[in-house]
Amino acid sequence: MKAPVPDQQPLDLRDIHLPDAISWWPIAPGWWMVLASTMLIIAAIFMVRKIYLKKQLARDIHSELDNIKQQYDQTKNKSQLAKSLSILLRRANISYYPKTESAGLIGNEWLTYLDSTISDSSTEKKFQSDIGKILLSAPYLPEDASLDFDATKLISLCESWLGAAHKKTSHTPPSGRATS
Repeated sequence: MKAPVPDQQPLDLRDIHLPDAISWWPIAPGWWMVLASTMLIIAAIFMVRKIYLKKQLARDIHSELDNIKQQYDQTKNKSQLAKSLSILLRRANISYYPKTESAGLIGNEWLTYLDSTISDSSTEKKFQSDIGKILLSAPYLPEDASLDFDATKLISLCESWLGAAHKKTSHTPPSGRATS
Protein backbone atom coordinates (compact mmCIF):
# COMPACT_ATOMS: atom_id res chain seq x y z
CA MET A 1 0.00 0.00 0.00
CA LYS A 2 1.16 3.44 -0.82
CA ALA A 3 1.50 6.10 1.61
CA PRO A 4 -0.29 9.38 1.00
CA VAL A 5 1.89 12.20 -0.33
CA PRO A 6 2.17 14.88 2.29
CA ASP A 7 1.40 18.53 1.47
CA GLN A 8 1.29 18.26 -2.21
CA GLN A 9 -0.69 21.01 -3.88
CA PRO A 10 -3.17 20.06 -6.52
CA LEU A 11 -1.95 20.63 -10.06
CA ASP A 12 -3.48 23.52 -11.89
CA LEU A 13 -4.47 21.71 -15.10
CA ARG A 14 -6.24 23.41 -17.94
CA ASP A 15 -9.05 21.81 -19.82
CA ILE A 16 -8.36 20.41 -23.30
CA HIS A 17 -8.77 23.06 -26.00
CA LEU A 18 -9.71 22.12 -29.53
CA PRO A 19 -7.88 23.86 -32.38
CA ASP A 20 -9.61 26.68 -34.27
CA ALA A 21 -11.84 25.66 -37.15
CA ILE A 22 -10.04 25.51 -40.47
CA SER A 23 -10.73 28.64 -42.50
CA TRP A 24 -11.65 28.43 -46.17
CA TRP A 25 -9.55 31.50 -46.90
CA PRO A 26 -6.82 31.63 -48.01
CA ILE A 27 -7.36 28.62 -50.15
CA ALA A 28 -4.68 26.04 -50.64
CA PRO A 29 -2.42 26.23 -53.74
CA GLY A 30 -4.05 23.15 -55.21
CA TRP A 31 -7.40 24.94 -55.34
CA TRP A 32 -5.75 27.90 -57.10
CA MET A 33 -4.52 25.50 -59.76
CA VAL A 34 -8.00 23.98 -60.14
CA LEU A 35 -9.50 27.46 -60.49
CA ALA A 36 -6.89 28.56 -63.05
CA SER A 37 -7.30 25.33 -65.02
CA THR A 38 -11.08 25.76 -65.10
CA MET A 39 -10.75 29.33 -66.38
CA LEU A 40 -8.29 28.24 -69.07
CA ILE A 41 -10.59 25.44 -70.19
CA ILE A 42 -13.55 27.83 -70.42
CA ALA A 43 -11.49 30.36 -72.41
CA ALA A 44 -10.26 27.62 -74.75
CA ILE A 45 -13.82 26.41 -75.34
CA PHE A 46 -14.95 29.92 -76.29
CA MET A 47 -11.99 30.41 -78.64
CA VAL A 48 -12.46 27.05 -80.33
CA ARG A 49 -16.18 27.73 -80.72
CA LYS A 50 -15.50 31.15 -82.27
CA ILE A 51 -12.99 29.67 -84.74
CA TYR A 52 -15.36 26.84 -85.58
CA LEU A 53 -18.26 29.20 -86.25
CA LYS A 54 -16.07 31.47 -88.37
CA LYS A 55 -14.97 28.52 -90.47
CA GLN A 56 -18.53 27.20 -90.57
CA LEU A 57 -19.65 30.43 -92.20
CA ALA A 58 -16.98 30.03 -94.89
CA ARG A 59 -17.95 26.38 -95.39
CA ASP A 60 -21.63 27.32 -95.77
CA ILE A 61 -20.90 30.08 -98.26
CA HIS A 62 -18.60 27.91 -100.35
CA SER A 63 -21.15 25.10 -100.25
CA GLU A 64 -23.78 27.51 -101.53
CA LEU A 65 -21.39 28.65 -104.27
CA ASP A 66 -20.82 25.03 -105.28
CA ASN A 67 -24.60 24.49 -105.44
CA ILE A 68 -24.96 27.55 -107.68
CA LYS A 69 -22.22 26.29 -109.99
CA GLN A 70 -23.79 22.82 -110.17
CA GLN A 71 -27.19 24.31 -110.95
CA TYR A 72 -25.65 26.41 -113.72
CA ASP A 73 -23.84 23.37 -115.15
CA GLN A 74 -27.19 21.57 -115.35
CA THR A 75 -29.39 24.38 -116.65
CA LYS A 76 -26.95 26.78 -118.41
CA ASN A 77 -29.30 29.58 -117.31
CA LYS A 78 -27.09 32.68 -117.15
CA SER A 79 -29.86 34.86 -115.76
CA GLN A 80 -30.39 32.53 -112.80
CA LEU A 81 -26.61 32.25 -112.30
CA ALA A 82 -26.15 36.02 -112.11
CA LYS A 83 -29.15 36.40 -109.82
CA SER A 84 -27.92 33.66 -107.46
CA LEU A 85 -24.38 35.04 -107.36
CA SER A 86 -25.64 38.55 -106.63
CA ILE A 87 -27.75 37.28 -103.74
CA LEU A 88 -24.88 35.17 -102.41
CA LEU A 89 -22.49 38.13 -102.44
CA ARG A 90 -24.99 40.25 -100.51
CA ARG A 91 -25.62 37.52 -97.94
CA ALA A 92 -21.91 36.79 -97.52
CA ASN A 93 -21.12 40.48 -97.11
CA ILE A 94 -23.75 40.87 -94.39
CA SER A 95 -22.43 37.76 -92.65
CA TYR A 96 -18.76 38.76 -92.86
CA TYR A 97 -19.28 42.44 -92.02
CA PRO A 98 -22.44 42.67 -89.90
CA LYS A 99 -21.62 46.09 -88.42
CA THR A 100 -21.13 48.00 -91.66
CA GLU A 101 -23.62 49.98 -93.67
CA SER A 102 -22.81 48.03 -96.82
CA ALA A 103 -26.11 46.14 -96.89
CA GLY A 104 -27.90 49.22 -98.17
CA LEU A 105 -25.48 49.97 -100.99
CA ILE A 106 -26.86 49.85 -104.51
CA GLY A 107 -25.62 50.45 -108.01
CA ASN A 108 -22.07 51.59 -108.54
CA GLU A 109 -21.61 52.16 -104.79
CA TRP A 110 -22.10 48.41 -104.27
CA LEU A 111 -19.60 47.54 -107.00
CA THR A 112 -17.08 50.07 -105.64
CA TYR A 113 -17.47 48.54 -102.20
CA LEU A 114 -16.89 45.03 -103.57
CA ASP A 115 -13.75 46.23 -105.39
CA SER A 116 -12.46 47.92 -102.23
CA THR A 117 -12.91 44.82 -100.07
CA ILE A 118 -11.13 42.42 -102.38
CA SER A 119 -7.59 41.65 -101.21
CA ASP A 120 -6.14 41.68 -104.69
CA SER A 121 -3.05 43.86 -104.91
CA SER A 122 -4.02 45.26 -108.30
CA THR A 123 -5.99 48.47 -108.50
CA GLU A 124 -8.10 47.12 -111.36
CA LYS A 125 -11.79 47.66 -110.74
CA LYS A 126 -13.02 44.15 -111.45
CA PHE A 127 -16.60 44.50 -110.25
CA GLN A 128 -17.01 47.84 -112.02
CA SER A 129 -16.15 46.19 -115.33
CA ASP A 130 -18.81 44.93 -117.73
CA ILE A 131 -18.77 41.46 -116.19
CA GLY A 132 -19.32 42.83 -112.67
CA LYS A 133 -22.11 45.17 -113.73
CA ILE A 134 -24.19 42.11 -114.61
CA LEU A 135 -24.72 41.69 -110.85
CA LEU A 136 -26.62 44.98 -110.70
CA SER A 137 -29.37 44.17 -113.18
CA ALA A 138 -29.62 40.38 -113.01
CA PRO A 139 -31.68 40.09 -109.80
CA TYR A 140 -34.40 42.27 -111.33
CA LEU A 141 -34.70 40.58 -114.70
CA PRO A 142 -37.45 38.06 -115.47
CA GLU A 143 -36.61 34.37 -115.24
CA ASP A 144 -36.63 33.89 -119.00
CA ALA A 145 -34.41 36.90 -119.74
CA SER A 146 -31.48 36.25 -122.02
CA LEU A 147 -28.12 37.56 -120.84
CA ASP A 148 -24.91 37.41 -122.79
CA PHE A 149 -21.81 37.37 -120.57
CA ASP A 150 -18.91 35.09 -119.76
CA ALA A 151 -20.26 32.95 -116.91
CA THR A 152 -16.87 31.51 -115.96
CA LYS A 153 -15.42 35.01 -115.51
CA LEU A 154 -18.35 36.04 -113.31
CA ILE A 155 -18.03 32.88 -111.21
CA SER A 156 -14.28 33.41 -110.91
CA LEU A 157 -14.77 37.04 -109.88
CA CYS A 158 -17.28 36.08 -107.20
CA GLU A 159 -15.07 33.24 -105.96
CA SER A 160 -12.11 35.61 -105.62
CA TRP A 161 -14.22 38.08 -103.62
CA LEU A 162 -15.62 35.38 -101.35
CA GLY A 163 -12.12 34.04 -100.66
CA ALA A 164 -10.73 37.51 -100.06
CA ALA A 165 -13.62 38.56 -97.82
CA HIS A 166 -13.19 35.48 -95.67
CA LYS A 167 -9.51 36.23 -95.15
CA LYS A 168 -10.16 39.88 -94.32
CA THR A 169 -12.88 39.38 -91.70
CA SER A 170 -10.36 39.79 -88.91
CA HIS A 171 -9.58 43.27 -90.24
CA THR A 172 -11.80 46.31 -90.34
CA PRO A 173 -13.70 46.56 -93.61
CA PRO A 174 -13.78 49.78 -95.54
CA SER A 175 -16.51 52.27 -94.75
CA GLY A 176 -19.96 51.35 -95.92
CA ARG A 177 -20.61 54.35 -98.17
CA ALA A 178 -18.33 54.55 -101.15
CA THR A 179 -18.09 57.53 -103.44
CA SER A 180 -18.34 57.10 -107.17
